[in-house]
Amino acid sequence: MSERQRLHQVYAARAERLAGRDVDSLGNPAHLFAIQSRQRAIVRRLRREELWPLTGRDVLEVGCGSGGVLLELASYGAEAGRLHGTDLLAERAAIARQRVPQAAVTCADGGLLPYPTATFDLLLQFTVFSSILDKALCYTVASEMRRVLKPGGLILWYDFWLNPLNRHTRGIRPKEIREYFPDSQYSFERITLAPPLTSRLVPLSWTGALALEGLGIFNTHYLAAIRPNR
Repeated sequence: MSERQRLHQVYAARAERLAGRDVDSLGNPAHLFAIQSRQRAIVRRLRREELWPLTGRDVLEVGCGSGGVLLELASYGAEAGRLHGTDLLAERAAIARQRVPQAAVTCADGGLLPYPTATFDLLLQFTVFSSILDKALCYTVASEMRRVLKPGGLILWYDFWLNPLNRHTRGIRPKEIREYFPDSQYSFERITLAPPLTSRLVPLSWTGALALEGLGIFNTHYLAAIRPNR
């Protein structure tokens, strides 16, 4: 089985397993806490990188899923005709098109992005690389991301460095990120309180969860800003 076929099976099985549950719903307080924490970190980073708001920027999310992050990007000022998403799974891309009609969404392999060279000011990948167990494919996807990024553009990376409860993923640390995007400038921030802690603590104390997340030691994701030197 190829890595692409495995990914199809894993995502299909996850969708079936979670059907009818509110694990990934904003009605789930723990999920809402995690989403809002990530959003705050993304907005802070966009401001620091002088990309806020996204008005006038060409933006692509690689692995856009059903369009949740694309909706956020639209609220950050990304314009119709300049907001793009792509996903490996046709069914998820179809949902994204319905949810975010102002975005141009394609169904494509991240290792062969259907865009001209030097198209985008900003690229995002959220938990795509940690889902790919074949490192050779990770290098290919990273190379494609660099190809379609404009000179001086930015890549925003949000992904696990630790996820021991999911055998279908692997954690990725800064050293490996630097390998995928050599000759670049980097900024790393540990964010997102570990989901098992979030699910237990948030219903008891939202403030307590914020305080614990602020320590950083129990956070499971890196938010990386990557700016290739070219």
